[in-house]
Amino acid sequence: MPEPQRLAGEAVMRRFQQMLEARGLGHIETAPTDDTPEPDEPGHPDYHRQRRAEWALKRWTAATPYRYQNATATHPAVTAWADQAAADPRAAGFLFLTGSFGTGKTHQAYGALRRIAEAGPDRYEVIATTAPDMYALLRPGGSEQGTEFEVKRLMRIPLLLIDDLGTEKISEFTEEATYRILNARYNESRPLIITSNLPASDASGSDLVDRVGGRIASRLSQMTAIVDMIGPDRRRGAA
Repeated sequence: MPEPQRLAGEAVMRRFQQMLEARGLGHIETAPTDDTPEPDEPGHPDYHRQRRAEWALKRWTAATPYRYQNATATHPAVTAWADQAAADPRAAGFLFLTGSFGTGKTHQAYGALRRIAEAGPDRYEVIATTAPDMYALLRPGGSEQGTEFEVKRLMRIPLLLIDDLGTEKISEFTEEATYRILNARYNESRPLIITSNLPASDASGSDLVDRVGGRIASRLSQMTAIVDMIGPDRRRGAA
């Protein structure tokens, strides 16, 4: 820029500054800006927790049979276990829901999985299966991927529900497969939910041992919260 134009520009700026100062506007200080995000804005912990919860609930819905899509955990011991599994999965241990037919064991189990999803955990992967379906999948020819692949998948999935354990007649195959899965989850402290019609006030009781084997009953007795579901058969009163 030519020197005369530069000097003229500086003179204009000085004059403009003098005019502002004459009006008391020469030194305006702006208030600090609060850039803290609101709970419904990206960057806020609640925002990201809610996004994780939405994603987890989609996974829960995909894993849950139609009949249990409205399942909600209401038993205090079940909700306490679910909250622990959401906060610190490795500290949750196993949850064993026992009781006679129709007392709501499966409903509470799916409700527990839903409660964990609603908490918005960092990771939510789940497999929910009945014991007969699990054994059918694990038997030779039951899966295109093979028995060993399916066993390891059940060992490693972050959340596993085995419904109706003990309905199958015990065999060397079912005992070995179940023990491998439970033992691996026990060793790695991965959460597991089991429902069963077997009495389990004492996880080493003879009924449980007779139906699933002593090694499995022993593992269950060491890190399992046992919830005895009592009451009438709710299915008989259902429409």
